Amino acid sequence: MFAAERRQRILELVRSSGAISLRELARQVQTSEVTVRRDLRALEAQGLLDRRHGGAVLPGSLSHEPSYSEKALVAADAKSAIAKLAAGLVSDGDAIVVGAGTTTQAFAAQLTRQAELTVVTNSLLVADALAGAGGVDVIVTGGSLRGSIRALVGGTTEHALATVQGTAAFISGNGLTAARGLSTPNLSVAGVDRALAAAAAEVVVLADHTKIGTDALLQTVAAEDIRHLVTDDQADPAELDALRELGVQVHVADVPPKSTRRSG
Repeated sequence: MFAAERRQRILELVRSSGAISLRELARQVQTSEVTVRRDLRALEAQGLLDRRHGGAVLPGSLSHEPSYSEKALVAADAKSAIAKLAAGLVSDGDAIVVGAGTTTQAFAAQLTRQAELTVVTNSLLVADALAGAGGVDVIVTGGSLRGSIRALVGGTTEHALATVQGTAAFISGNGLTAARGLSTPNLSVAGVDRALAAAAAEVVVLADHTKIGTDALLQTVAAEDIRHLVTDDQADPAELDALRELGVQVHVADVPPKSTRRSG
């Protein structure tokens, strides 16, 4: 692949995900990380992307909040694998809080067979996924609807969560690094994510590989305050090791390879 073709492909990958790790870019364009770093420097000089520790993001994406529709198109197989693995951290009789996101939506769908479970959530997607689960008692916080992510936010939501003490908080975000922990670009979402984390005895972060090594504008949970991280096998190993050194228990889900269909 010529440099121009490779850089065009890199741009397409960054634009489709919003943020992507160096390791994943190298895998997708089938070249070395050294070459990808050189390409990223060239593309950043043209103002086409921003380099971040361990990867690249769209220009200005520290403050960009992807919509539900955008998120649903990214790393769907990885999110499914993460959801299945994370469900193993939930036991009958638990009372958990679950935040907004497409990964937490997939996680909620894995809980429908629980015999006895209480879920407090600000996510309409999570509530809908659990609506038909007979053994799950779903409590939805009040608040103002943030339609782009199908979630309730604001002071009413934070106040409701302040009265809750669950066994674990399962939350996502827009970026996760060892240096800054979990982060998100929106102020109202950040406030609710902090309240979700404070509403449980331990924090479980569900984050696919596109979020590992990526930063957003506002920190929500410091890495030292995260008990578990559930991610997938394409996440940056160096970043995962750095999180482990801070005491985070890292669970890595294997993502089945996509099957190929032969014609004829």
